[in-house]
Amino acid sequence: MSVHQPITAKSGASAAERFAAIPDDMAMLRAAVELTRDISAARGSIYWTDMLVSAAVGYAGIAGAILFDDGWAALASAAVAVVALYRALLFIHELTHIHRTALPGFRFGWNLLVGIPMLTPSFMYEGVHTLHHARTRYGTKEDPEYLPLALMKPWSLPVFALVALLLPVGLLIRSAVLVPLGAIVPPLRTLVWERASALSINPDFRRRAPEGDFARMVFWQELGASVWAWCLLASTLWLGWRPLLIALAIVSVTALFNQVRTLVAHLWENEGDPMTVTAQYLDSVNVPPPGLWAEVWAPVGLRYHALHHLLPSMPYHSLPEAHRRLRDQLGEASTYRKANYPGLFPLMARLARSTMLPR
Repeated sequence: MSVHQPITAKSGASAAERFAAIPDDMAMLRAAVELTRDISAARGSIYWTDMLVSAAVGYAGIAGAILFDDGWAALASAAVAVVALYRALLFIHELTHIHRTALPGFRFGWNLLVGIPMLTPSFMYEGVHTLHHARTRYGTKEDPEYLPLALMKPWSLPVFALVALLLPVGLLIRSAVLVPLGAIVPPLRTLVWERASALSINPDFRRRAPEGDFARMVFWQELGASVWAWCLLASTLWLGWRPLLIALAIVSVTALFNQVRTLVAHLWENEGDPMTVTAQYLDSVNVPPPGLWAEVWAPVGLRYHALHHLLPSMPYHSLPEAHRRLRDQLGEASTYRKANYPGLFPLMARLARSTMLPR
C-alpha cells in the first residue's frame, strides 16, 4: 500500500522543517532517468489524434448544448463538452515541456483550434510553468503556481475553487478590451502583461516582458485572441446572447474542474523555502490506477503529477509505463511510493483537514 505521511525531521516539526530535512533520494532520481530513456520521445500520432478528437467532441458538445430543445439532452451535451474541452485545453501543459522541434506544427495547430478559440493561447503558460519546475523556485514566493493552501484558512479552499468560474468572462474582457487598449496606452499594456497574462495562482507573481522570438509569438497569439473575442461579441448582434452565455457557462465549469484538480496536484505544505527535488516530489501527487475516474479529472498525464516533477519532459503518453517501471523496480518501501494516493476525495479531505489545524 502507498504511504501518505510526509517524511518528518522530528516530532512536531513544522512543514518547512520537514521539507528542509528531506535529502535527495539519489537512487530514485537515477532510476527515473535510466529506466525511461527508451520511452522519452513524444509520438505525434498520439498527440494529434487525442487533441483533435477532444477538441471536436468539445465543440460538438457546445453546439448540442445550444441547439437541443430538450433540457436534459442539452445538459448532457454540455457535460460532454466540459470533459472534452478540459482534456483539449490541458495540452497547453504539454506544450510547455516538449521541445519545439519534437512535434512540428502541433503548437500552431493547438493554438488555432483550442488556445485562441478558448482565449488561452499557449503564451499564457509557456515561460510561466517552467518557473514552477525550477530547482530553486518551486514552492517559494517566486513560483507562479504555488500557494501554501494547506496552511491557509478553511474558507480559502472554496474561494480558490469558485473564483475559477469568473475566468471566461475575465479572458473575454482581457482580449476584447484590455489588450487593444494596451496597444495605445503603454502603462495599461505593462499592467495587463505583468498581472493578467499568465495562468498562475500566486497573486504576487509579476511576469517579465517577452523578448525576441517569444515576443513575436505573443504578438500574433494576442492578435488572434483579440480578433476572436471581437467576433464572439459581434455574434450577439444576430444570434443574441444565449449562445455566447451557454458557451461561457461551459468554459466556466471547465475552469472550475481544472481548479479542483489544482487543489490536489500538490500537498501545498511548503512555507516558501527552497526544496530538494525529492522534497518537491513528495509535496506532489500521483493518483495511479486502478480506477478510471482520475483519467477524467486529471487527464493528459496529470494523474502522474509527482512523477512529472521527476521527469518534466516525459511525454504524457509514456507516464503510465514510466510509473509501472519505477513502482516495480523500487519496491513497496521506496520513496517513490510515498507520493501515490488513492483518489480525488481523500486528497480533498486531507487538504481540508490541514487547513483546520491550529497554527
